[in-house]
Amino acid sequence: MTLNRTIKQAAHLQRRNLLSLLLQQQTRRSAMQQLHSHLITTGAHSHCMDVTSWNVLLRHYSLGIFPQEAFLLFRHLRLHHVYPPLSFDSFSFSFLLKACANLQHREGGLQLHALTLKLGFEFHVYVHTVLLNVYAACGAFLEAKQVFDEMPVRNSVTWNVFITGLAKWGELHLACSLLDEMPMPTVVSWTTIIDGYTRMNQPKQALALFLTMFLDEGIKPTEITLLAIFPAISNLGALEICQLIHTYGEKSGLNASDIRIRTSLLDTYAKCGCIESASRVFGEIAAKSRNLVSWTSIISAFAMHGMAKEALENFERMQKECLKPNRITFLSVLNACSHGGLVEEGLKFFTKMVNECQISPDVKHYGCLIDMLGRAGRLDEAEKMALEIPDYVVNVVIWRTLLGACSFHGNVEMGARVTRKILEMERKYGGDYVLLSNIFAGVGRFWDVERVRRLMDERNASKVPGLSFF
Repeated sequence: MTLNRTIKQAAHLQRRNLLSLLLQQQTRRSAMQQLHSHLITTGAHSHCMDVTSWNVLLRHYSLGIFPQEAFLLFRHLRLHHVYPPLSFDSFSFSFLLKACANLQHREGGLQLHALTLKLGFEFHVYVHTVLLNVYAACGAFLEAKQVFDEMPVRNSVTWNVFITGLAKWGELHLACSLLDEMPMPTVVSWTTIIDGYTRMNQPKQALALFLTMFLDEGIKPTEITLLAIFPAISNLGALEICQLIHTYGEKSGLNASDIRIRTSLLDTYAKCGCIESASRVFGEIAAKSRNLVSWTSIISAFAMHGMAKEALENFERMQKECLKPNRITFLSVLNACSHGGLVEEGLKFFTKMVNECQISPDVKHYGCLIDMLGRAGRLDEAEKMALEIPDYVVNVVIWRTLLGACSFHGNVEMGARVTRKILEMERKYGGDYVLLSNIFAGVGRFWDVERVRRLMDERNASKVPGLSFF
């Protein structure tokens, strides 16, 4: 008896040490792989480890960059774990189901669903909530609804998982219906659908739902809720709602505690046309809390309001804080120079971006330069630059920007050349033909106007109809 007890104690100690080691290294992929290899090569995988230890590995693989490794481990354990026989628990299946969700592997979810029922987990709320998440992540809503309806007990997480899946796939009407049925909707439930409407470019619905939650239901928004609604407010230019959220953020402490809220508030004020409030919000951010996003936002705010001088001043202030600008910061500066007519400054910033900061310009940077030169009437330089843009960067928008400048300045010859470039890339957009015909009409070349219009009809080029609010 003493010998048996000693053997059991040694085995228990070994399992405990292995578990401790796995828990210590669970966030390090290379270390976990080494431990896994060691267990296999020493044969410990077949008898020394209990399900708790293996669950640590299952969790690591299911949440990692290759979730399918969790399935391979599970299959290996079922085939080769000799003694004692492993009895997989709710955590094992939850981790495997998370791997299915991450891979959007519906068939794997169906197989695990059958296995959980066979092993008696049909009433386990946590396992079936994760299973519901698998089907929702895969867009398999018939299976998801079946799991949801068959659950004898549901918690708030269960409801939110289903609502999140519906919102993710754009089924916002169904998500709202589920929200109405939910016994006690949480702020997570509301926020998920608000974010869904925002992402689906339905700002009116997002804002209406937010106001219902906040004012009618009395549910306090979290920082995630505010970050979800800011784009909708910007889209609608709803300045009063922005001010309402600003006041709420001050009273709740969210403005002071989360730099993302202040930065988004700044950006929203600017897009709602209130640059004074945007500047004031930026000024209230503590100097040590200002990051690159904050500085870029205020530079962009001044740029969109045509305040080039203030935008460049803030760029200089940012650099004095030893913050290195990124491609978005430079894009904001170039926009400021373009709208402010600061051509030479814009060219200098472009050179600085490429040579000093080693940032490769993309199509948006080149587009700003073409627009800037075109606005200033420096069309030859704009055309030269457009021709020098690498083929893997240039697109039709660059040439359309230059065509717009040719139309504004009445440069017929260049307009014709630019149009030929555009038509090499795309022939079906009627706006290009219309713009060229307008250039010809501006100098009295009506025969060319008729020729372009006829060509447009022959190629069946579509023209987007104009809209009016009146």
